[in-house]
Amino acid sequence: MFRALEPDGLAGENGMELSLNASAAFASTLPRPLSAQEIADYREGGAVVIRAILPLEWVERMGRAVDRILANPGSASVEYTPKEKQGRYYGDFFVWLRDPDFKALMMDSPLPELAAQLMGARQVSFFYDQLLVKEPGTQEPTPLHQDLPYWPVKGEHIMSVWVPFDPVRFDSGVVQYVYGSHKWGKLFAPKAFGQNTGFGDMYAKSGFEQMPPEEQLLQGQRILKWETEPGDVIVHHPRTLHFSEGNTRRDLRRRAVALRYLGDDAWFDARPGTFMENPKVRALLRPESLAFGDGDRMINDEFPLVWPRR
Repeated sequence: MFRALEPDGLAGENGMELSLNASAAFASTLPRPLSAQEIADYREGGAVVIRAILPLEWVERMGRAVDRILANPGSASVEYTPKEKQGRYYGDFFVWLRDPDFKALMMDSPLPELAAQLMGARQVSFFYDQLLVKEPGTQEPTPLHQDLPYWPVKGEHIMSVWVPFDPVRFDSGVVQYVYGSHKWGKLFAPKAFGQNTGFGDMYAKSGFEQMPPEEQLLQGQRILKWETEPGDVIVHHPRTLHFSEGNTRRDLRRRAVALRYLGDDAWFDARPGTFMENPKVRALLRPESLAFGDGDRMINDEFPLVWPRR
């Protein structure tokens, strides 16, 4: 088990460290417009790396915030690495609801503008954040999957922005994407990321077809993967198949957060078998915030409008 670094800040009433940083001191607009090639690569391939787009002060701020969360796991967090094994694969959801730095990243950073440009959306709302950390020596992979089958959402203006806070190398858990798989017209049944998470039975209700064996599905496919530096982000479509291996490095952490954004063509999907049925996840939200009808726009205080800025 790894011990989180002590962050800079002040202790709040709940014992958590609170950031001294004010969002106003950090860049809120993109350092450059996205290129036509970046937008085309996202739409054709289903995933794209965008280099040097998040100012480094945001990366440094969020590195401290991640360590703060690792030292104080949330009530819906998951330890995917068994206790008897080395390393740590940690997952957490809706972190922005309890941490001011995660809230600032999803709302006040350049990333809402990035989402609007890539999707071509007039309005962008925030769905949720998912913290995914693979410490050095972590063996656990992330299984091949699509995001959309896990979510109560439908439409085309749905995207994930994967934001790493460490250099990521091919042997430290880089995420890999199946080129063009978002255009296959298929949704596969969700998989639980770890054993004994309680998610398997819930996902079985989705009704989607089972995914063929990975070696069969990946045979002959073009795989997109990029080594990244802090400040780079990777964006992918929710139907794009993707996976990652363990972090076999001893000298590199792999701390990252996936931010999920919704645009004009994104609607609540009332189907069963999504992660929103998990009682631990539902407990993070007020019941009234989930009172959407099928086909409603998902915009309220806990799924806030983040673009254009208020």
